[in-house]
Amino acid sequence: MTATMPTPSGARTPARFGPDDCRVEDFAALVAERTRLEDYPHADAVEQNVLVYDSSVLRAAVATEEGRLEVEAELVRAWSEGPGVVVLKGAFTDLSVVDRMTAVFDAIIAEEEAGGAKGDHFAKPGANSRVWNALEKSALRDPATFVDYYANDMIALASRAWLGPGYQMTSQVNVVRPGGVAQDPHRDYHLGFLEDEVTAQYPAHVHLLSPVLTLQGAVAHSDMPVESGPTLYLPHSQKYGPGYLAYRRDDVRDYFADHHVQLPLEKGDAVFFNPALLHGAGSNVSADVQRVANLLQVSSAFGRAMEAVDRARATTAVYPTLLERRTAGWSDAALRRVVASVAEGYPFPTNLDLDQPVDGMTPLSQAEIVEQALAAGRDVDQVGQALGAYAARRRTDGTV
Repeated sequence: MTATMPTPSGARTPARFGPDDCRVEDFAALVAERTRLEDYPHADAVEQNVLVYDSSVLRAAVATEEGRLEVEAELVRAWSEGPGVVVLKGAFTDLSVVDRMTAVFDAIIAEEEAGGAKGDHFAKPGANSRVWNALEKSALRDPATFVDYYANDMIALASRAWLGPGYQMTSQVNVVRPGGVAQDPHRDYHLGFLEDEVTAQYPAHVHLLSPVLTLQGAVAHSDMPVESGPTLYLPHSQKYGPGYLAYRRDDVRDYFADHHVQLPLEKGDAVFFNPALLHGAGSNVSADVQRVANLLQVSSAFGRAMEAVDRARATTAVYPTLLERRTAGWSDAALRRVVASVAEGYPFPTNLDLDQPVDGMTPLSQAEIVEQALAAGRDVDQVGQALGAYAARRRTDGTV
């Protein structure tokens, strides 16, 4: 299990989590657990309840198939049953590769800054320099640097350990300048991006499933002393079952403020953590340190349907009939059932350069666009235009 919920002996986890399931006392009891170094034989140290690994030790351990499986199992245990976060010291041994990729990021940022402030999911727009879809942009700008960078064995080890083969890599660059303020503490993608009223509609088992679909990581592209604001973590918080409904509560945020940990990093280090771990970038109170991190979001290969469906075409085809049924007196519930079957109900993946998280963390989905059109009685041409614009916002060519 990736997450748990304290319950009386013999009690079952509820079918759905609700606000009444969130108690800061239960949350505090889970995160009070101490990380024991003896439980993780390949780890080098426990610092502030976080497991720290020497990448050279891991490289030696995974030289055999048996050793690789042991290390992967240990990492999974660390992210699920343990503190939820590990630091891989010296993940990059050739720092010139990191510097070359930093130069690529700098060039992209310089080109994009003229377009105005970037939206951010858990901080005010413009507080940081942000590069969305840095993976594709860096591949197109400097293929050789891209190849040398993503050949890194520690990134692959962590990704495969949590997600298995076939994982999908994405990255976003975050540069926090002196004076940059901290992010709000949060859980991450998927459920962490949804508003509470939407999150509450998903069954409890989906709350427990969401964290195993993604692995969060970050590569330090600069030295990150504490005053530069490296990420704040609350070890063991990923184990709290209703945490996706709890993290915005004032009492949980107050607890995070009083109990979080913060580890300095050196250029070339990497951090990987369970996306359900409560975390947030810290404030950069340094005088002259620009904190640069490549934020890696690695997704499961299984987060996709079996068949390719042109949902815009199918939706446009049935929309006139939906309008007719609405005029004939069909209920909104009946119409929504059809829309849920034919249209894309989830707004991601998208192009965050065009669908920036300024007014909210998620743009409208296809299904929401169609539901709004039905409610307003828009004709099929208007819906076709709206769905065409939806598709255009998800293209990555020619946007920067």
